[in-house]
Amino acid sequence: MALWEFEGKKPIIGEGTWVAPSADVIGDVFIGKKCYIGPGARVRGDYGKVRVGEGCSIQENVIIHARPEELTTIGNYVTLGHGCIIHNATLEDYVVVGMGAVVSDYVVMKEWSILGEAGLARQRQEFEPGAIGVGTPSKIIGNIHDSSKKGVKDELLRFKEKYIEMASRFLKEGAFIKIQT
Repeated sequence: MALWEFEGKKPIIGEGTWVAPSADVIGDVFIGKKCYIGPGARVRGDYGKVRVGEGCSIQENVIIHARPEELTTIGNYVTLGHGCIIHNATLEDYVVVGMGAVVSDYVVMKEWSILGEAGLARQRQEFEPGAIGVGTPSKIIGNIHDSSKKGVKDELLRFKEKYIEMASRFLKEGAFIKIQT
């Protein structure tokens, strides 16, 4: 893993968190316990701050950044799908951002809200608790708290637990070995 101090600011990584060797965590970044930081992820606290809660899945090639002197906040048990971008936003607990989606400046995604694959949460957009947004720009199409969405939370929790388990498995000595070619 590549942890980079920048201008006296050092990343802090919580116990039980696995950071892939090809991921970069730079500067004023705090990542909580039992997180999975996938290959190619970039978490940049170089001129802003990034705070990530516990139990998060930051999958392959995710980019997280903040504006100068500002803060990007990722709550607990958040899932950030492959290749998404989070920039200067606030994501509360249990949020899901789909693969390739973009969450722009000053967006607030409240707990259990979802942005679908390749979606764009435009600047200052707010997702109410449990809101489901899709499209570019995203439009709210429903809420996971509706009775018609029974089982969605259970399924999402199962996937969140899977990445916590993956972090634990990768942390075991000898579990992750580079193959010489």
